[in-house]
Amino acid sequence: MSGADGLPIVFDGPLAVVGGGVVDPALLVELAGRGVALVGADGGGDAIGAAGLTPAAIIGDLDSLADRAGWERRTRVIHLAEQETTDFEKALYSTTAPVTLALGMTGKRLDHTLSALNAMHKFAPSRHLLLVDEVDVALAVIGPFSFQATKGERVSLYPLAEVSFTHSEGLLYPLDGLTLAPGGRLGTSNAGLGGRVEIVPADATPWLLILGKARLWDMVRANL
Repeated sequence: MSGADGLPIVFDGPLAVVGGGVVDPALLVELAGRGVALVGADGGGDAIGAAGLTPAAIIGDLDSLADRAGWERRTRVIHLAEQETTDFEKALYSTTAPVTLALGMTGKRLDHTLSALNAMHKFAPSRHLLLVDEVDVALAVIGPFSFQATKGERVSLYPLAEVSFTHSEGLLYPLDGLTLAPGGRLGTSNAGLGGRVEIVPADATPWLLILGKARLWDMVRANL
């Protein structure tokens, strides 16, 4: 069906919003098999279809979606014509879920990748977001966060805005008293010492915790 009535769409379990960038079809199949709902952000609906799956909905301005009429016979297609936001943002403000994965938001166009990072910053205060690419998973974090890391595991932090840290444990390079900022000092390629990692920022500024893609389900569980 078509239209924007009945928004936001409420998902009780994890949700994956799929864009038109680089998407691993096998991962989409795995997500569906684990009970993760799939929503296409405009042309991301075609990426879901190419994996042999049907999205729960397709949301966007629909300028990239092939065969809109065919999709409308199979699932809910929501046309949002406003041009103040990206299709990723449209999918985010039109849904709710306990944790949301974002796939296909990177890898083809740099402007889309940068827009996805901007959306992570914008929506981090209101929902748990994980940006997934071919190599990494990036969790948008507000406030303290702790997790288990193996010795030598790559742990990167990226500041979405200027953010200061009061304390850290379990990292090769401590963050105590450091300020990270775009255009300034970054937190690329830190490493776990083995065991519990704790990161404590000074305020509620969003930042990204970037780990290898193998940690995807650990981060999903941590946010559920």
